[in-house]
Amino acid sequence: MLVKGIIFDINGTLTDIHTNEMHDDIYRVISNLLSYQGIFLDPDTVKELYFQIMKEQRAASVERHPEFDVVGIFREMIARNSTEFTQRLPPGKLEQLPLFLAETYRAASRFRLQLYPGVENTIKQLIPNYRLAAISDGQTAYAVPELNAVGLADYFETVTVSGDLGYRKPDKRMFESALTALQMAPAEVLFVGNDMYRDIYGAKELGMKTVFFKSNQGTQEKKGVEPDYIIYNFPELLNAVRFFEEK
Repeated sequence: MLVKGIIFDINGTLTDIHTNEMHDDIYRVISNLLSYQGIFLDPDTVKELYFQIMKEQRAASVERHPEFDVVGIFREMIARNSTEFTQRLPPGKLEQLPLFLAETYRAASRFRLQLYPGVENTIKQLIPNYRLAAISDGQTAYAVPELNAVGLADYFETVTVSGDLGYRKPDKRMFESALTALQMAPAEVLFVGNDMYRDIYGAKELGMKTVFFKSNQGTQEKKGVEPDYIIYNFPELLNAVRFFEEK
């Protein structure tokens, strides 16, 4: 097999990330921030509204695997609860406020963000010979900034984020988007992921060879789904690439 490109899932494959959206401090912080904008919602109401609007977004979607829009959630929250004080805020501030709230929400919910051991060194060894792309079930407000925070943003020719598209893995269009950006056929590309359903099933449905990284996250088994290669630590990816090159 002639391998020309490699597409990576991000969270759980490249980055070891832990978030907790049930933590009360998140909604206390957002409630306090909203009060500076003339919007007075107690933390429990903020939490209830957040998940209610998310549910509404997904219910309104025609997609089989719908993705929510976190910036849209806060835009709607502001629209439903704005006061005269809110409406007198500078237009530039009002325009940026939903994004700022989304970033704050993610920052407050994030408790760990780091690379798995050996990720950057492995990427550096691959990049002279292969074109690299990344895809993520996530939000534009934080997916690329988090890649930048761990020092990987410049290694990928393209980053596809589900929040931009309205659907998430295993929808094959997620994978097709990265392939289109690389201008490569599925048979020319390896996909590396940590979730047996969202990653491995989705990539195999499109005809890509798959490497399953058995990390501490993601669905570890899915009936009827078998990856083409399994790695237990990230640097083993170099062995996997050689395996496919020699086939």
